[in-house]
Amino acid sequence: MVRVRFAPSPTGYLHIGSARTALFNWLYARRYGGKLLLRIEDTDKTRSEERFLKEIIEDLKWLGLDWDEEPIYQSKRFEIYRNAAEEIVRQGLGYREGEAYIFKVDKGRTIEIDDMIHGKIVFNTDEIKDQVMIKSDGSPVYNFCCVIDDAYLKITHIIRGDDHVSNTPKQILFYECLGLNIPKFGHMPLIMGPDGSKLSKRHGGVSVEEYKKEGFLPEALVNYLLLLGWSPGGDKEIIPLAEAVKKFDINNMKGVQAKFDIQKLRWINGEYIAAKTDGELLGIIKQYMAVAGNASAAPDEKLLQVIKLYKVRIKTLSEFVQMTDLFFSDSYQVEEKGVAKHLSSQESKNILTDFVSRLEKTDDFSHKNIEDICRVMVEEKKIKAGQVIHPTRVAISGKTTGAGLFEMMEVLGKSKVIERMKKASA
Repeated sequence: MVRVRFAPSPTGYLHIGSARTALFNWLYARRYGGKLLLRIEDTDKTRSEERFLKEIIEDLKWLGLDWDEEPIYQSKRFEIYRNAAEEIVRQGLGYREGEAYIFKVDKGRTIEIDDMIHGKIVFNTDEIKDQVMIKSDGSPVYNFCCVIDDAYLKITHIIRGDDHVSNTPKQILFYECLGLNIPKFGHMPLIMGPDGSKLSKRHGGVSVEEYKKEGFLPEALVNYLLLLGWSPGGDKEIIPLAEAVKKFDINNMKGVQAKFDIQKLRWINGEYIAAKTDGELLGIIKQYMAVAGNASAAPDEKLLQVIKLYKVRIKTLSEFVQMTDLFFSDSYQVEEKGVAKHLSSQESKNILTDFVSRLEKTDDFSHKNIEDICRVMVEEKKIKAGQVIHPTRVAISGKTTGAGLFEMMEVLGKSKVIERMKKASA
């Protein structure tokens, strides 16, 4: 049976690159009916924190990635690592330097692996120095305890980032020394910034937590991570996780570095938002609005109306909060340039005043009727529709862009629209 693992270190938040590693291990396990194991690499007692571990676990669940069996914690296995190191020293394959245990590396050997992604990779032990197994402070070194734990978990395939390629021959030496089965390795190209440099905050967020706060949907983030190094074939770019499981083949992974494109991620997120029903978005958006302190008392009926107008216009849920503040408060953000352009002239104010007088006379404040009133006014005054629409939009919303003006007016309601238009024309 296929057994793979994801091994986060609780010394910080879940990095987007680590999330991708977890995703591809999860896919591989689910594709072949295997198991994904979780190992917590918390050997660094000074930097490992419970709050980071809780966040990592929460983020994995948020992304829809589950695991099999109970997680193991390296911090609870120090004695096992020490016993193994002592046995290696007893066999004459290692030595002590003070409190440290060190493995002797035989020189002049060639180590070859058939990488599942890159193909044949060859190493020479002349380039590998003797390997510390247990440090003088009693803590195990990564390459040593990693091998012992992978054997304990019966891991058959190790799928991880290219930054671990140099660790592989060192670990193979330990597998051989301990008489353990060597798993198959697959090293994924790292995620790089658009300019080819190391991914950093200037290219967008770097932790899953940041994307969550920004208003990205988990299914959209997972979809995008899927496309960083793997393709379902053809031009298909929107691929739900369940469908990806059926199509996933690690042999289709590319051996070249994947470049992170925040605009592509935003587009994918927008597609997932637009595909959801208004009701599905209601609960999620209410959470974001509560954090922002907006619409705490807004009835669901009104919020659903606004969601209907804006869900095809936003790329993140946080944008919804910013773009729709006008519906829930009179203290909304105003674009000063828009005011100067569309509301500063007397002509614009006169047009607003005329439009208000016509709107006051109607009891039908549906968007269709408002549009009809506007059209009649434009024809009578022989002016362009934009001369009515642009000043009105800025007057009622403070913004130069947004949803359809007449639909916005209907949702705002007659009294609020007329109040704001009168204030602007004055």
